[in-house]
Amino acid sequence: MLRTHTCGELRLTDVNKTVELTGWVQTIRDKGGVLWIDLRDRYGITQLLLEDGQTAPELFATARSLGREFVLKATGTVIERKSKNPNIPTGDIEIKVTALDILNAAKLPPFLIEDDTDGGDDLRMKYRYLDLRRNPVRRNLELRHRMAQQTRLYMDGQDFIEVETPVLIKSTPEGARDFVVPSRMNPGEFYALPQSPQTFKQLLMVSGFDRYYQIVKCFRDEDLRADRQPEFTQIDCEMSFVEQEDILNMFEGLIRHLFKAVKGVDLAEVPRMTYADAMRLYGSDKPDTRFDMQFTELKAVQRPGTFDTIDLTSGKGFGVFDSAELVVGINAPGCAHYTRKQLDELTDWIKRPQVGAKGLIYVRYNEDNTLKSSVDKFYSEDDLKKWSVQFNAKPGDLMLIISGDANKARKQLNELRLEMGSRLGLRDPNVFSSLWVLDFPLLEYGEEEQRWFAMHHPFTSPKPEDISLLNSDPGAVRANAYDLVINGTEVGGGSIRIFNRDLQARMFSLLGFSDEEAKAQFGFLMDAFEYGAPPHGGIAFGFDRLCSIFGGADSIRDFIAFPKNNSGRDVMIDSPSTISQAQLNELKIETVATK
Repeated sequence: MLRTHTCGELRLTDVNKTVELTGWVQTIRDKGGVLWIDLRDRYGITQLLLEDGQTAPELFATARSLGREFVLKATGTVIERKSKNPNIPTGDIEIKVTALDILNAAKLPPFLIEDDTDGGDDLRMKYRYLDLRRNPVRRNLELRHRMAQQTRLYMDGQDFIEVETPVLIKSTPEGARDFVVPSRMNPGEFYALPQSPQTFKQLLMVSGFDRYYQIVKCFRDEDLRADRQPEFTQIDCEMSFVEQEDILNMFEGLIRHLFKAVKGVDLAEVPRMTYADAMRLYGSDKPDTRFDMQFTELKAVQRPGTFDTIDLTSGKGFGVFDSAELVVGINAPGCAHYTRKQLDELTDWIKRPQVGAKGLIYVRYNEDNTLKSSVDKFYSEDDLKKWSVQFNAKPGDLMLIISGDANKARKQLNELRLEMGSRLGLRDPNVFSSLWVLDFPLLEYGEEEQRWFAMHHPFTSPKPEDISLLNSDPGAVRANAYDLVINGTEVGGGSIRIFNRDLQARMFSLLGFSDEEAKAQFGFLMDAFEYGAPPHGGIAFGFDRLCSIFGGADSIRDFIAFPKNNSGRDVMIDSPSTISQAQLNELKIETVATK
C-alpha cells in the first residue's frame, strides 16, 4: 500500500508516529512562513503542516506548485495540533511533513468539491466522477451499501436463497414499455430487458426453491421524474406455501430490521388499511400518514347511530355543491389566520393544470368562535357550525373544501392535503410512518381501449371469495395484493400469485388475450403450472426509493452512482448515442430519420 493510514484515521494516540498518507488536495493555506494542506480521501481530511526552518525549502516549492484535487502522497510525523478543529475527527492532530510526492496533477475542477458546492445538477451529472468525491454523495452510496448488506443478512437468516435471473428475456405486452435489444444471431428478433423478474421467480417456486430473493436491476421505458429512472433496483422476493399474512409478517420484519440496523429506529408495528378506505380518507392508495387531515364528506353524512344519511350542502341555492357528486374537505389546524391573499394564492395553486380543481371553498373557525366562509351568501352560521362538527374543527382551524366528480375531487384534495402538510411542516423526513394498503381492485377498465387491465400484473390472484365475480362483475373483484407505503411513497408491492393454469387462462382472457396470444407470450409459464406449481406469493421493494427515504431525500438519483437525467440521458458518457452503419447492417436494422 502507498499509505500507512487513511485521512480520517489518525488521533492524539498516534502522536510521534511516522505515517504515509495519500489523497486529494482539498485546500492550501499559505501564510508565508507556514503552509497548511488539507488532504482528503474517502475517510476524511488530515491537515499537513510545513514550517520555515523545520521543512526543507524544496518541499515548500513542491507544496506551492499544488492545485486543488492534485493526487498527493505525504510522509511525516504526527504531532498535536496547536489550533484544534473540533468539527473533524482528525482535528486534534496534524502531520509535520518530511516528504511530498505528486502522484498526479489535476485540472481545476468545474465546481467546488465541497459539501455545499457551487455546481448545478447538470454540471455535476456531466462530471459525476467529481461529484462522487463530495461527502454528501459518498454518504448516500455508503447508506445504499449498508441497506444491501443488511437486506442480505436478514434474508439469509430467514433461509432465503439469492438467485440471479436473466437480463435478456422475452418482451411482453403488459406493464410499461420494454427496452428491447436486437439479436444479431436471430435477425429481426429481439430480447427485452426485464421490467422485473416476475415470471422467473414464479418458475423458481415451481422448481422447489421455496424462498427466493434477489437485489436486481430492472428496466422500464417510461417518462421520468424524481423517483423514477429507466434502470432501477428492486429487492425481489418470493415464497411458496404461504398466504398473504405470511408475506406481510415476513417483509414487515425486513423493513423493521433495516430501520433498526441502518437508522437505529424502532419502527412500530405497521398498521393496515384497505384500498377503499385509503381512497375515501386520503384520495390516494399511498397516503402520507405522518399527519392527520383525513377527508371529511359533507354531501352524504351518516347520522350517528343510524344507517341514514343527510346532506349538509344541498338545497341552499349553491349550484356548485348541488350538482356535485362529492363535496369533501380537510381541516387545516391553526390556519384560520390565513389572509384573503393567502387563500387566493391557495385557490390558484389548486386550479393549476397539474391539479385541475375548479375552485376552493374555505371556512374560517375564528378564535372568537365565529365562522366566516367564502359561501356566506348561501350558508348561515348554523349551517357552517354543522360543517365544523363534521370536520371536528376547533377555534383557529381552517376548513378547505372542494367538490365535483368523486374520483377527481378526491385526487385533487389529496394534492391539497400534501401541500398543506408541507406548508405546515408536518412532513418531516426524519419521521417515519408506514402503512400496508390491502385489497386493491384486481382490474381497472380502460375507457379509451374499452377493455380490462390488470391493476398490478396479470399473475395476481383474486381473493378466493371474489373469484365467482370474474364473469358477472369483474370490476368488483379484489386482488390478493398489498403495497407497503412509507411517508406517502410506495416502497414495495406484491401479491399472492395465480398458480392454477385454468384460472391463469381465465385471467388472460379477461385481459383481452386470445388463446394463441396467451400461449405465445406466456406459454412457458402456463406449461410449468401443469407440473405441480405450489401456492406462492411475493413482493418487490424499490431499493432506490427505500434508500432515498432512509436518506431523507426526494430524488432516487442521489442514491445511484451514475444516474440518468430526466430525459433518460447519461450526460457524462453521452448516452444513448447513435451506432455505426456497419453495426446496424450487422443487426439487419434500418433507422428512420425524424424531424
